[in-house]
Amino acid sequence: MNHLSPPTIDLNADLGEHDGNGAAGDDAILDLVTSASVSCGSHAGSPDVMRRTICAARDRNVSIGAHPGYPDRGSFGRVELGLPVRDVADSFRAQLDHFYAACDAEGTRVRYVKPHGALYNRAARDRELSAALCEVVVRLDSSLTLLSLAGGALETEALSAGLPVVREAFVDRGYLPDGFLVPRSDAGAMIADPAGAASRAVRMVLEHRVSAVDGTDIPISPQSLCVHGDGANALRVIAATRRALEAAQITIQSFAS
Repeated sequence: MNHLSPPTIDLNADLGEHDGNGAAGDDAILDLVTSASVSCGSHAGSPDVMRRTICAARDRNVSIGAHPGYPDRGSFGRVELGLPVRDVADSFRAQLDHFYAACDAEGTRVRYVKPHGALYNRAARDRELSAALCEVVVRLDSSLTLLSLAGGALETEALSAGLPVVREAFVDRGYLPDGFLVPRSDAGAMIADPAGAASRAVRMVLEHRVSAVDGTDIPISPQSLCVHGDGANALRVIAATRRALEAAQITIQSFAS
């Protein structure tokens, strides 16, 4: 008799990345996810939006993560700035301090940290930067989990620093054959079709595979699946993904619960 437990996956979204007029959209997404990576107000959002999103996640028992990015609102933090490692680490620390204070004020706690956009992609490849970011997290709270691209430099450096790590995969983003994400400027960067994204999600969890943009299959073993909350089809993609995961008898549960 097979006594294997059903597979479990976290479903997360990047939220709080609007100027105050996207609260309803964020709330609808929060009704479906188990973890929320909330903008720290640097690449997008504001202090008010950040605190409102924190409260909305808290009230739904959704795990709260800090989502710091490059201080580049004009490009939504999605352009590589090439800033010195120390400058990036200083901005990263300041954003986390601000986020921690907001969570304290709202009577809740930060469960994890996930860099945003170009910072996330750089940290996946740049070991020096990843080590500096991990040092910031260790000094702030060594119990914090880092949400990281599977197989990237941030995962390696976090493990070396003794930090808990959760491997993340993207339902709505294309993959290169080397396991990194397709740059947003290239064809195949985004997966906008809800049914296609949902099918990919189930395959990643059950088969530990995903098709790269060149058609090859690459191995992947995610513990958390992400959908970008700012996408035009974000709610539809998340809803379809959740339905497909549940239909496949995959348990949806936060890694931080």
